[in-house]
Amino acid sequence: MRFEFTEEEIMLRDQVRRLAKERLAPLSEKGEEIESLEVAKSMIRAIGEQGACGLMVPEEYGGVDISTVGLCIVREELSKVSSQADLLFAELGLASYGMTIAGSHLQKQKYLTQVAKGEVLGSFALTEPNAGSDVAAISTKARRDGDYYVLDGEKVYASVAGLADFYLILAKTDPAEGRKGISAFVVDAGTPGVHIDKMEMMAGIPEYSITLTECKVPMEQLVGVEGSGWDIIFATLGTFRVTVGAAMLGLAQAAYEEAMKYAMHREAFGQRLSAFQSTQFKLADMAVEIEAARWLIYRAAHLRDEGSRLRAMTANENDGERSPETTYSLKSSDHGHIKYVSMAKLFATEMACRVVDQAVQIHGGSGVTKGVKVERLYREARLPRIYEGTSEIQRLTIFRELAKEF
Repeated sequence: MRFEFTEEEIMLRDQVRRLAKERLAPLSEKGEEIESLEVAKSMIRAIGEQGACGLMVPEEYGGVDISTVGLCIVREELSKVSSQADLLFAELGLASYGMTIAGSHLQKQKYLTQVAKGEVLGSFALTEPNAGSDVAAISTKARRDGDYYVLDGEKVYASVAGLADFYLILAKTDPAEGRKGISAFVVDAGTPGVHIDKMEMMAGIPEYSITLTECKVPMEQLVGVEGSGWDIIFATLGTFRVTVGAAMLGLAQAAYEEAMKYAMHREAFGQRLSAFQSTQFKLADMAVEIEAARWLIYRAAHLRDEGSRLRAMTANENDGERSPETTYSLKSSDHGHIKYVSMAKLFATEMACRVVDQAVQIHGGSGVTKGVKVERLYREARLPRIYEGTSEIQRLTIFRELAKEF
């Protein structure tokens, strides 16, 4: 088992850390919602120029290497400085990963070559008003009409949708088949029949609803084959779920550093806060939780990458040549790894809430004042315990894997 980053991973970390501080921080000084398309484009372009977006794209289409560890490194470093940049990066990955693993050559040429360079923004549209954790309950439909599919339905909590260039839409092509009837479509922004509405959220991330009314898309926009949407969803979430933990690791680290800095300078009762044992205990516990989360996250990411490499080797041995279709498997179960992915996501997201809560407590009254960094982090830390699989879903997944082992 590997316990340290490789030289290449250290280089990636240092490059993204420098990028975040020098170029992205000035673009997100207010630390709140991204309102400007120009700012959003500038952020994702800067990340793309650094080569980080290439971690989501096969080499054949301008990427560098599909690496879960790499994605985690990028998200940890981005979220320390700019949750907005992290959101744009993650959502682009969620929206494009289905094409990476199951898209046609034409789709990859059209979209992934731009994704690798950070030239586009994407949005992942799965959740509906009456279907969240119960993915099989989605009601958006796609019916075949000649050379087109016609989409009807509503999606909610589609991050970045109001700024995105394309959306990955999950819809049922065969409702009678339940989850086996779910298919994935890439839909361009501005397509007739797509209506976007902004949703007001507790934290500074742009969320939108997408209403599809007689929305016609060419059949070439179907990702994979009809009925492969379920596998696409969970292959995508299987990779990006652990990166949510990495983002929360970065957020918790930022909160810890703010708390440490405040405790070292703030005086009360004639001495610095850091001189009080109660403050020392808080900061020590925060550091321990952050370190524990770091090992869980990067172990899960490493195991997932090892599983992907093994599948690729097996496919290449069977087929005699390397191709995108054989290298990237649709199967998301990764039976030995899904437990660790869920553990990492569960622990890291809940850890971040505990750490930020302690950071606010150390700040006292200033910690609940608008404009103070830990107040914003407190709000931002709450959402990840819900999206990409609630904490309850993670616990269910973990238990099911434990039961199989038992």
